[in-house]
Amino acid sequence: MQVLSLTEARNNIKAMFDSVYLDNEEVVIHRKGKESVVVISLDDYNTLRETNYLLRSPVNRQNLLDSLAELRAGKGIERDLLE
Repeated sequence: MQVLSLTEARNNIKAMFDSVYLDNEEVVIHRKGKESVVVISLDDYNTLRETNYLLRSPVNRQNLLDSLAELRAGKGIERDLLE
């Protein structure tokens, strides 16, 4: 994760955006006297939104956690994918 001042981000905006997109790296922009902001790729943003949506429902969250616990306990079933 990069941390840049607002001036550094402004002066290097293309390189910053390339780093965010191509290297899948978050950039924190520190703003003097104000809250910092984070720049992430659209794919990462959409992934975070989807994860938030899936975990928002207590029932769905518990189902996902139960499924992960089953998998970790060796109770997963391996299947071939159809192409």
